[in-house]
Amino acid sequence: MPGAAGPDRAAFRQQLDAAIESIDAQLRAAHEAREQALPACRRVIRAAGSSIRSVHRLEADRAAALAAEAEAALREAQEALAPFPEVAYAGFLHDAEKEYAEARFTAALVAGGVLPGPAELGVAPASWLRGLAEAASELRRHALDRLRDGDLSAAETLLGVMDDAYDSLMAIDYPDAITNGLRRTVDALRAVLERTRGDVTATAVQARLQRALEEAQGI
Repeated sequence: MPGAAGPDRAAFRQQLDAAIESIDAQLRAAHEAREQALPACRRVIRAAGSSIRSVHRLEADRAAALAAEAEAALREAQEALAPFPEVAYAGFLHDAEKEYAEARFTAALVAGGVLPGPAELGVAPASWLRGLAEAASELRRHALDRLRDGDLSAAETLLGVMDDAYDSLMAIDYPDAITNGLRRTVDALRAVLERTRGDVTATAVQARLQRALEEAQGI
């Protein structure tokens, strides 16, 4: 019995070449988008970090300008990667979103402002949550600065904000694949929160003892 006829090699090669050409064009476009988005994401992270440092220095205008710079770079990265979700989900874009959200949150929490939501910030929900956790951790530095300035009341308020953020984030209980490792960030916040609570408590106790001593001495 004669064997089955093989494929028409000319037709097969034509189909193969067409498929490879199409795939190559798609991968080239994705690669070009990635090459555009990566430096934009690095700019986001640099500007957001500088914005947070400006918040701690009480340079509100500079902090806002740097946060706006971070946002512009983030939008550039998001636009470049929008047609390529497989690249956008690689991680670096979410990290940039998280850093931008952290900068905005740190400024809002220090100023006592309202937190913008994920849609308002233009970031993924998981990036929003991770940004909040890291912004709450950043409040430790600000609380210590207030303690050094002798403003115990402000430090206690910041500690309360950190506590509220931690309690709210603890209610988010989903796998890391959904939250991009939120649990690890919240665990780190817990450690920062407890150290800050210890510092604020020690200062409060010392202040009460000092007042009691002054009252006893009739000062």
